[in-house]
Amino acid sequence: MKTSRNTNGNGRSQGKGNRNGRDGHNQKGKYFYPKYLQEKLAITVLVITLALFALIMVLYRIIRDNNEQYKKIVLTQRQQEYESRVIPYRRGDIVDRNGTYLATSEKVYNLIIDPRQIMSAPERYLEPTIETLVASFGFDAGELRAMIEEKKDSAYLRYSKGRQLTYDQRTAFEQLAKEKNDAYIKNKDEVEGRKRVKGVWFEDEYKRIYPYNSMACSVIGFTSSDGSVGTGGIEQYYNSSLIGVNGREYGYLDENSNLEGVVKSATNGKTVVSTIDVNIQNIVQKYINEWQTTVGSKVTAAIVMNPNNGEILAMGTSSVFDLNNPRDVSGYTQEDLMALGKKEAAHVYRRENDGETITEDQVLDHYSREEVLSYGQQVAWNQIWRNFCVSDTYEPGSPSKIFTVAAGLEEGVIKTTDSFECTGYLHVGDWDIKCTAYRRGGHGWLDVQESLMQSCNVAMMRMGAMIGRERFTKYQSIFGFGDKTGIDLPGEADTSGLVHTADDMGPTDLATNAFGQNYNCTMVQMAAAFCSVLNGGSYYEPHVVKQILNEQGSVVEKKEPVLVRETVSRSTSDFLKEAMFQTVEVGTGKAAQVAGYDVGGKTGTAEKQPRSAKNYLVSFAGFAPIEDPQVFVYVVIDTPNYPPGEEQAHSSYASTVFSKIMTETLPYLNIFPTNDLDEDGSIQENLPSSEGINEVSTEESGEGQGELVEETEKQYETDEYVPDDGGAGSGVPDAVPKDPSGSEEPPMDTGRTQPVRTSAPSSQGQDDQGGQDAARDSTAAGTEKTQ
Repeated sequence: MKTSRNTNGNGRSQGKGNRNGRDGHNQKGKYFYPKYLQEKLAITVLVITLALFALIMVLYRIIRDNNEQYKKIVLTQRQQEYESRVIPYRRGDIVDRNGTYLATSEKVYNLIIDPRQIMSAPERYLEPTIETLVASFGFDAGELRAMIEEKKDSAYLRYSKGRQLTYDQRTAFEQLAKEKNDAYIKNKDEVEGRKRVKGVWFEDEYKRIYPYNSMACSVIGFTSSDGSVGTGGIEQYYNSSLIGVNGREYGYLDENSNLEGVVKSATNGKTVVSTIDVNIQNIVQKYINEWQTTVGSKVTAAIVMNPNNGEILAMGTSSVFDLNNPRDVSGYTQEDLMALGKKEAAHVYRRENDGETITEDQVLDHYSREEVLSYGQQVAWNQIWRNFCVSDTYEPGSPSKIFTVAAGLEEGVIKTTDSFECTGYLHVGDWDIKCTAYRRGGHGWLDVQESLMQSCNVAMMRMGAMIGRERFTKYQSIFGFGDKTGIDLPGEADTSGLVHTADDMGPTDLATNAFGQNYNCTMVQMAAAFCSVLNGGSYYEPHVVKQILNEQGSVVEKKEPVLVRETVSRSTSDFLKEAMFQTVEVGTGKAAQVAGYDVGGKTGTAEKQPRSAKNYLVSFAGFAPIEDPQVFVYVVIDTPNYPPGEEQAHSSYASTVFSKIMTETLPYLNIFPTNDLDEDGSIQENLPSSEGINEVSTEESGEGQGELVEETEKQYETDEYVPDDGGAGSGVPDAVPKDPSGSEEPPMDTGRTQPVRTSAPSSQGQDDQGGQDAARDSTAAGTEKTQ
């Protein structure tokens, strides 16, 4: 029985053990995983093992293939200051058309001191280093010592005291340091023998240099202090070509602690070849300066241009500054700067306060004196940096008369044989607009060429009426007025709002526009338009750059002349050139004559607004030779002073400057004289007096050819002399009134006839603003404006 119980007990125990096995325990009471879990675990372990093996193999391959590279250790921060540095690029040069440097970059050096290295053993390095620096550069020893001790934890201290060092200064220091160190090494004294000049090095940089200082400053421009950004002129417009890309030098230690370097070279800027000719530019600036010194004006400016391709050979103004020191305002007094600053601060206040205004006297209640002076300085900079030839607009006056004649000839509404009567003024709308010959009753009958030679305003107004506003504004656009020329200089003025459209042009607008008043242009616009007439009708985009070269001197970009449009026919061009030749020979431009050469041109004396102020802008646009023009010169004198005895400014001022520029420019360009010279080398007997006035002038009588009539009244040998008449002037309004909608302003009398006719031709082919009247305007000369 006992045996049976034991058996039964074992059976129960076995049964209990089976249940425990199903619960994850073995017979010894330990856990185990079912078979399917054990298989998953084995697979996971295998995957991890394989992944680790693969990672080890990758690391092994990287180490094996890049063994040398990864043995190098990047230097510490202190070493980086020495051995990891920027290699500055060299900004590209600007040269004239003959390769003469206008702007270049010279390598200079910044002195760098490592106070940490020096102060690591001051008893060995401090005094020798200070002594050498003082001897080489004249630094204050006490100040230098204090700075090194104060910055003892710094490894980089730029200490050039506001100046950059030349190559000679650097090498002189290095030679002196070497001599001192050699002497210390040879010194047998234990203390002295361990001294060294230490912790000094040099950082390369480039400094922009302008060899000719202020010459062509508004064309060349200048750069920021680091040379990376151009301001004004070619420096700004071609900045992307002139700049380069900095390089970098990295230092490493190899496994033997030897210093190795990796250098990524800098990419230097490109060279810009200008169309400017240094010699012609010097000629232009010489005579601008001469005028400013002897007489003076608000601004005097000149452009010399090749009429056959748009190249600017010279561009100068009387507002000049030193490109090597462009922020110098020493020409302004503190009072000047304060006055400019107050005006600008008042504008700033209005912008910042939603239109609220303050007077200039109230400015110092809102701004400190230093702030006002700062505003004044900024205004002064803008004034001296401004390029008058490109950025300023003005009423051009009589040089634009050639465009009126050109439009009439091209449209067929006038013929070269037509004649126009000038009675001294023309009544247009509510205005009596006078001519230069007003006091003597007008020019009488003039043909088209004579109208230009005598610069007759009345003839131009009559032509303008015949052309009509639609065609007149069309030709203004053809000649580029109202559009930018596209010259490759920054800051070109937008004149689109300064010319009339056909819709808003009334008869008075048309009349005054016909002789160059009441619309605005820039000098470069006038030059480009004028040149198109001279070369047979091709309007070229004016430009100041010929080509761009790489470091090796190869051309990477060539600036081909850009033909924008055709303006006039060859026959119109030839007629106008002959008319302008006669203008200089026997007309209003005799002061522009050049000994030995046939030159042509057009004078101009434009009244500035307000007309009653008697301020003028005088000009002369001329060219040579006549048959094949190679040089065009345009001189503008804005608000000239009057020489002693003068009562009014006139165009012979500009004509004389033109003559002097041409007298030197033509021989320089190997354009040879076509006329015999007098014994003294001149043909000056036809020129007016030095003041531009003949006390008693003679003119051909209208009654018979060659008969001379003596004038008892002082007359100007120029165009557009406007009698004062108590301030009435020429009768040109300050602001031409807009025609009311539907108004019936009387049409302008054209007064045109042909030599074989006794009355004016019909108005066939004229538009609504070009109505004609065969009868001469019989309105008596009266007040400036009639009601």
